[in-house]
Amino acid sequence: MNKAQLVEAIQDKLGGRQQAADAVDHVLDAIVRTVCAGERVSVTGFGSFEKVERPARYARNPQTGERVRVKKTAVPRFRAGQGFKDLVSGAKKLPKNDVAVKKAPKGSLSGGTTTKKAATKKAAAKKAAAKKTTAKKTAPAKKTSAAKTATKKTATAKKSSPAKATAKKAAAKKTTAKKAAAKSAPTKKSTAKKAPASKTSARKTAAKKSARSR
Repeated sequence: MNKAQLVEAIQDKLGGRQQAADAVDHVLDAIVRTVCAGERVSVTGFGSFEKVERPARYARNPQTGERVRVKKTAVPRFRAGQGFKDLVSGAKKLPKNDVAVKKAPKGSLSGGTTTKKAATKKAAAKKAAAKKTTAKKTAPAKKTSAAKTATKKTATAKKSSPAKATAKKAAAKKTTAKKAAAKSAPTKKSTAKKAPASKTSARKTAAKKSARSR
């Protein structure tokens, strides 16, 4: 069955050939545009249309057998629904006075948008859960690092305390030595001052003796 035969098959139910042709054109146009945009079109009981990316690869020319490089491309793919498969395989019988594919629920013709929204919600939930787990993991790590730094500080403080004590002792010794030197310095000066007095007394006695001898 081609497109013209498809239009003839449904024109009686749609009120004329033109109406049937317009309906087929609009349905096919909507499917093609949605798939080209990278979204998925799913019809319940019938199947789904989607865009599939094919990476670059090597193939063989069937006529010459030569190896040919095929560029990266994208192709449309149709996957039949379970209801369609059951009717084709004979698991279910075709209805005589009813439509083989029931009317799809509202929004199922643009299933790509709904599935994308659901996927984004799931991804956001996964990211939030991952952030929580990383926060839980980093919190104990921070605590352990803080404990390590505290122990390091205490160890350095313990090491520096004996050094400080020895420094204080050395400073105390220096101050005592300075005080002792300061105390001994005046005595030396007094003895130095007394020495000229003794010299003058010796001179006086010598003068007296010379006067007497005369």
